[in-house]
Amino acid sequence: FFLTEYTGPLLIYLLFYIRLSTIYDQVESMKNFRHPVVHLACFCHCLHYIRHLLETLFVHKFSGGHTPLKNMIKGCAFYWGFTSWIAYYINHPRYTPPSFGHRQVSFAALAFLICEAGNHFINVALAHQNHSGNKACFPSPTYNPFTWLFLLVSCPNYTYEVGSWISFTVMTQTLPVGIFAFLMVIQMSLWAQKKHKLYLKRFYPEVQRKAAMIPIIF
Repeated sequence: FFLTEYTGPLLIYLLFYIRLSTIYDQVESMKNFRHPVVHLACFCHCLHYIRHLLETLFVHKFSGGHTPLKNMIKGCAFYWGFTSWIAYYINHPRYTPPSFGHRQVSFAALAFLICEAGNHFINVALAHQNHSGNKACFPSPTYNPFTWLFLLVSCPNYTYEVGSWISFTVMTQTLPVGIFAFLMVIQMSLWAQKKHKLYLKRFYPEVQRKAAMIPIIF
């Protein structure tokens, strides 16, 4: 389910990036100069889903349950559909770069990479905790600064995931990415609140003063 859901956006985005003649006007594509943010956006988008794929294969621990086919269809339709919309606009020959130029792109790209690294290290920490079989306490921060978010929230992986898409929105300054980021905030907050309630039952003293996803807000 996850491999199918994440492989689609990776391949779909690349199809728009190479500007197939069936998608864009070939003459217009040849004439128009590509802004550096277009190449950077492709790199960041691919990095995001490659990370998801590698973590699915080598990091995450899955139960023996099965995912209903309808859930797989809905998940793929959501991710694949939004990827097509996002990739179409960013890779369009008439794409307009961000208003504040390289400074906006650079800061947003740095924030994106930080969030991606943080998400990865949080997932590794959670997988290691489950793998060790120590379920008596909630995961605690380590020497790794990316895990210090455990001090504030119970689901920092969702915090970093939302941060990645908000950063990608600022970096590309496109409406489709903004709408996708907004929907991801809603979805991640719902998942975080659900997990937070479970954590409160299992690790009440450790999780009591933590937020679910974003301090004060969620």
